[in-house]
Amino acid sequence: MGGTEAETTTRNDLSTADLARVTRITRPTADFSKAEPFEAMSAGAATTTATSDPFSQPSANMSFERGQDFKLGNALFQKLWVSSPSSTQASDGLGPLYNARSCQTCHIKDGRGRPPEGNEDAVSMFLRLARPARTPEEAKAIGDHDVLNFPDATYGRQLQNLAVPGLNPEGRLAVSYEEQTVTLGDGETVSLRKPSYSIEGLNDGPLERDTTLSARIAQPTLGLGLIEAIAEEDILANARPHGGRPAWVRDHRNGALKLGRFGWKAQNASVRDQAASALSHDIGISSPDAPNAFGDCTDKETDCLSMPTGVQKRLGDVEAPSPVVDLMTFYTENLAVPARRNVDDPHVLRGKQQFYEAGCASCHMPKFVTKRDTNDPLHSFQLIWPYSDFLLHDMGEGLADGQQVGEAGGRDWRTQPLWGIGLTQAVNGNGFYLHDGRARSLTEAILWHGGEAQKARDAFAALQKSDRQALLTFLESL
Repeated sequence: MGGTEAETTTRNDLSTADLARVTRITRPTADFSKAEPFEAMSAGAATTTATSDPFSQPSANMSFERGQDFKLGNALFQKLWVSSPSSTQASDGLGPLYNARSCQTCHIKDGRGRPPEGNEDAVSMFLRLARPARTPEEAKAIGDHDVLNFPDATYGRQLQNLAVPGLNPEGRLAVSYEEQTVTLGDGETVSLRKPSYSIEGLNDGPLERDTTLSARIAQPTLGLGLIEAIAEEDILANARPHGGRPAWVRDHRNGALKLGRFGWKAQNASVRDQAASALSHDIGISSPDAPNAFGDCTDKETDCLSMPTGVQKRLGDVEAPSPVVDLMTFYTENLAVPARRNVDDPHVLRGKQQFYEAGCASCHMPKFVTKRDTNDPLHSFQLIWPYSDFLLHDMGEGLADGQQVGEAGGRDWRTQPLWGIGLTQAVNGNGFYLHDGRARSLTEAILWHGGEAQKARDAFAALQKSDRQALLTFLESL
């Protein structure tokens, strides 16, 4: 199960005795007759047992004093930014082109987004725009990790479907679906919906001929600080020559080469990188990490560049100065992971065994022990159960978006953590999964797996209904 075992891992933060202990406790189980020690505590001491707003709780090991910063970060996460100029100068700077007015708009109750339904506008889903390298120099820039890809010359890196007063949006995301029937091993049929994406009403002419469209829904924001606290060596130990590759990216602030862990294609190395990127591209708010006050506006969008910004010189050169980004980062680093449910239930344990035997745990790796020398003691030396290897995998042509993002090719996606997935319906009121929300159930999500995951997908499809249901019940307990 999984890649190289932890015995080959060197961790400078651990003593010899600690390394032996960590190796023992993180080894995949072979006993499915009972729950593993501490299995219900998905995030170690940080795990929340709250049943109300389970994705929006602070780390359970947070002190009262630090809880104040968490609450301030929460307020900023929910903050509705407004266009400039405004009488509320601490809140202006929106756009000028944007996809949402707040982080919470996309990460609904700190959970996942969804694709638009019917004729409604996209609410928590957007289109990434990118073209591949055209010259050896551009290919070298990607290879040297200086860029992830190249934006559309007119519309930039992301379709902005909203705009401040006096400015037209770039266009409107349009999606249509083709239903495809899949027959499982016991004769049951499942309908999968294959999406097609386009843009209606492009405001400034056509896209470039080789610009690709990649639809993305917002991801849940729980447990991010703990993911950042996983030892790089432990993630790299699971990389394999023909599956499971690390994504190396540049830190937004200092340009250092780091392991990408966040985003659908692992394009961000830290929670702060993820937050600053979302502020800039989704809301159009500048920060010290992404200082362009016009967000994703390009040189060809002269109307956008003529709009006022929210930069207040008395407050600095950006719309969201360091304290704002610090607090938002602290908040998203410390959104607690909910405790597991029913870990001792025989049906859940049976499903867990099916999950392992189908090969799902090879990529959705159950557990890690975080570093001792973390930036934040809240995340230090915790046994966590994210169910991901945080590596890139070729997921086959069915899920391909054709868009390169740094190390990730057009068929590659980072393994999505599964912790909290069983509460999706309770938190968000829907069950849309995968990068573009095409899957309307966990069954559909599994059946879309291809490429390196084809064998595990086929094993699931071949199960008898009672075993498939047990596996799903296990997932719903996470």
